[in-house]
Amino acid sequence: MQIEPGKLLAKINSPSDMNDLDTVQLVQLCDELRQYIIDTVSVYGGHFGASLGVVELTVALHHVFNTPDDQLIWDVGHQAYGHKILTGRREQFHTNRFYGGLSGFPKRKESEYDAFGVGHSSTSISAALGMAEASKYKQEKDRQHIAVIGDGAMTGGMVFEAMNHAGVSNSNMLIILNDNCMSIDPNVGALRDYLTDITTSHTYNKLRDEAWKILGKISKFGTNAREIAGKFEASIKSFLLKQSNMFESFNIRYFGPIDGHDINHLVHVLNDLKDIPGPKILHCITKKGKGYTLAEENQTKWHAPGTFDKVTGEIHKKVYDTPQAPKYQEVFGHTIVELAKENEKIMGVTPAMPSGSSMNIMMKEMPDRTYDVGIAEQHAVTFSAGLATQGLVPFCNIYSTFMQRAYDQVIHDVALQNLNVVFCLDRAGFAGADGPTHHGAYDIAYFRCIPNLIVAAPMNEAELRNMMFTAQLPDQGPFSIRYPRGKGVMPDWRTPMEEIEIGTGRKIVDGDELAFVTIGHIGNYAVEVCNKLQLENIKAAHYDMRFAKPLDESMLHDIFKNHKYVITVEDGCLQGGFGSSILEFMVDNDYTSKVVRLGIPDQYIEHGTQEELHKECGFDPEGIYKSAKKILETALV
Repeated sequence: MQIEPGKLLAKINSPSDMNDLDTVQLVQLCDELRQYIIDTVSVYGGHFGASLGVVELTVALHHVFNTPDDQLIWDVGHQAYGHKILTGRREQFHTNRFYGGLSGFPKRKESEYDAFGVGHSSTSISAALGMAEASKYKQEKDRQHIAVIGDGAMTGGMVFEAMNHAGVSNSNMLIILNDNCMSIDPNVGALRDYLTDITTSHTYNKLRDEAWKILGKISKFGTNAREIAGKFEASIKSFLLKQSNMFESFNIRYFGPIDGHDINHLVHVLNDLKDIPGPKILHCITKKGKGYTLAEENQTKWHAPGTFDKVTGEIHKKVYDTPQAPKYQEVFGHTIVELAKENEKIMGVTPAMPSGSSMNIMMKEMPDRTYDVGIAEQHAVTFSAGLATQGLVPFCNIYSTFMQRAYDQVIHDVALQNLNVVFCLDRAGFAGADGPTHHGAYDIAYFRCIPNLIVAAPMNEAELRNMMFTAQLPDQGPFSIRYPRGKGVMPDWRTPMEEIEIGTGRKIVDGDELAFVTIGHIGNYAVEVCNKLQLENIKAAHYDMRFAKPLDESMLHDIFKNHKYVITVEDGCLQGGFGSSILEFMVDNDYTSKVVRLGIPDQYIEHGTQEELHKECGFDPEGIYKSAKKILETALV
């Protein structure tokens, strides 16, 4: 079903169609764009509040700048729905985040207007600076480079590294700080407090108003404009520094704060800033969810609410006839509280994902023992290491895809020192509609090569609880537990917890014709296939290894001695992953079984439901069944 755009929006097929809009039409376009996002997301789902908050900013940027020649980067990328709609993708926007449809984030191969792929955060200033330096080298003097950074991305360490470089570069770059005090959950930390101080400082705002009065007259001064602006800047610079302006300390000229929802003032300011050379930052105050009251009032809930009734605000939820298993995230959240009540050494750490990971459950009950460190994965890991040196047991919950950003810290600060940090890798495997920037495809491969580090994955909720219990016991060292996004398989999941012997697997089904060897939740597919084969009188065994490192070598010897055909199944990358570890064992021990590995191939898999992506990669139940039949048919030949 196509959503009808407003009359003015219907005429905008590219930013060039916005060039001649007057002040009244710009306001109308913003209203229509905001309504179009509400209409579409309410029916089809997706991120919601972030893009509503930057509607005016999006329209202003594409009205003032010559995109795509001028490079525009969105950080974090879920702010870019309006950008997509205005850049020729309006008629396809209803396919956003659906299998085979538009990506939920800017993507270079999707559009020339998407200057940089952005699914993770805090990358925009580095990328824009690289582009600006390239333009300077190629003497493209009129080309603009704009990084829009918001939704908590400013807390990432790369931001400060990039600003430190930008301040000495003299490159033509504009940073737009979309200051809405939010990521998915409310922003945390000293930077949030600092930005609030700037926003509310009467002295600073008085100075700002005077600055804009003068800069607003720049165009009247002709060729002397830059000289006059420079003298004005020099006269106030010492005062700015006395006001401890962090950005000025980086030698980045600061402008603002201004109202990010005043479209015509934004246009006026951006036109002025185009003529000011060098690195500069415009501080815009916005409200996440702007224009939809419920999203303004509860910004975390309406970050990505799914489909909903746009009139009543009722969020649509599936109704089931039978009891449903909880999400793995919920099991983690409740289990860590149970454990923490018994073990006073347990602490919780997450980089800006308390709601998504369910760390907020512990945060509510034990606020003095939980830490949201902001979008700062590297810091989260080393901070956890520091806690561990003092005898505490930090559970550091990071999405698998974001753990990639802290790889050196895992090796150098945790594993090398053999510290008891428990890494809970949420969203392992396919993350669904968020796509390749968020799939947790690589953690088995990149963790199992690290000395001292235990790599585990539960097949169900009871196993997750047992692994968490085991990980917090004394002297376990670095311990990682991976689990997928979404529901488990046990409606009655509150089982008593017990210790698991490290490096031991489980035989789930006995059989002698072939063996399925699995790790993690994906093993439930193998159970389904074993049952189907049983109806055909094919006796297939199923082994849940539980640990990718250390492997249960005793069980593997039994598998290879008694099975000529082995199929490994994982929801991680095949290159260097779990299946590779099984092959390594087989070769090292001179076994000659026929092994087929099922998992994520050596390519980036696009977005879609988890079931669609499992099917695409051939390790859904049907794919596993076909692989089993094929290997047995080959044996008969």
